[in-house]
Amino acid sequence: MPGHESPMMRRRSLVWAAVGLFVVVVAVSALLVRQMRRAEHWPPPVRPATAMGDSTCISCHRDKASYEGTAHRLTSRHPSRVAVAGEFTPPGNVLHTPNAALHFRMTADSSGFYQTAVTGTGKDTTMRTERVAYVAGSNRKGQSFLYWRGDSLFQLPISYWKPLNSWINSPGPAYPDGRVNFNRPVGPRCFECHATWIEAQPDLGVVNRYDSTHAILGITCEKCHGGGREHVARERSVLRAARGPAIVNPARLTRERKMDACAQCHGGLGRPMAQPFTYVAGNRLEDFVTLTTPPPDAPVDVHGNQVALLQRSRCYQASQMTCLTCHDVHATQRDPKQLSGRCLTCHQEQSCKLFPVQGHALAGRCVDCHMPVQSSNVIVSALEGTQQQVKVRSHWIRVYRGSAGK
Repeated sequence: MPGHESPMMRRRSLVWAAVGLFVVVVAVSALLVRQMRRAEHWPPPVRPATAMGDSTCISCHRDKASYEGTAHRLTSRHPSRVAVAGEFTPPGNVLHTPNAALHFRMTADSSGFYQTAVTGTGKDTTMRTERVAYVAGSNRKGQSFLYWRGDSLFQLPISYWKPLNSWINSPGPAYPDGRVNFNRPVGPRCFECHATWIEAQPDLGVVNRYDSTHAILGITCEKCHGGGREHVARERSVLRAARGPAIVNPARLTRERKMDACAQCHGGLGRPMAQPFTYVAGNRLEDFVTLTTPPPDAPVDVHGNQVALLQRSRCYQASQMTCLTCHDVHATQRDPKQLSGRCLTCHQEQSCKLFPVQGHALAGRCVDCHMPVQSSNVIVSALEGTQQQVKVRSHWIRVYRGSAGK
């Protein structure tokens, strides 16, 4: 009969409909996968050809201009009267050592900033002078200094220590008190966490060769957001809505990728798995750097591996918190009371066992009790027979013995 459809025909129609739906699902899935893969590798790593610079970013994002004064942004700079801490005139420009035949002198003139090692006494005195090329460190804790020897980059033997307002031997076993060492190489993995980009030129057995003519110093906007040239071009184009934004917004990444972006420099030294300065936030960090996860009972130093400490915390394990939960990377955060306020977005003052005794005064002391400042065993400098350890706030959120009530 006309209009009548047999059961066989209905089954065939359903089969073809199912096949059609399957094809559509596969096609859409493939498209989404391609878009996700493209997003994971977009924008490109920062290079002079892909970068626009912070001034361009701030011209549109004026509410983020405070980032220019943060420790991240100032973690490496060209030397200047503003950038370099420490005294360069007598008597504060001299560092004496337990070795009577060795002292260091820091000087500055119109041509630059210099460190001189003076060895020997009397007529047998010899001097070696090197010019400061880069300043490493924002001076929140102190600063170290780098110099060029040809196209190779080395650390200078003397650093500045802010807690003592003094010159000091550079940190680490390479700089024992009373000896001079101008030969510590600065490898790309160090520079990746103190600069946005420098062109590494690794040679067989040499890790500290670079093109000295180009460097993007400090952790700039594009270090975390990716090279912005294409993004700016799209935003300035009348066709900007035709394609997605060519920039990374870390706040929109998954929890894992957010943590990766911070772990690049706050997750330990790690072993490089790719060329320097190729990681872009949004990608899997493990494809670029292999980080060693310490065993649960292994000690983790408070400097350099804040991510591992945070991940040990019950707060982290029982929630979806990330570094961005507490940190505004675009602002300078130093006030413990302000940081403690972040704790109270999840916790109540009344839940603290000390509340019946101390009351609301506890509100500004969460981090002092549960994230105390501790001495690093990694960043240690020798000074006149003493060991100077940098102090860093622990990111292992927990109850510490002896901290209650202080």
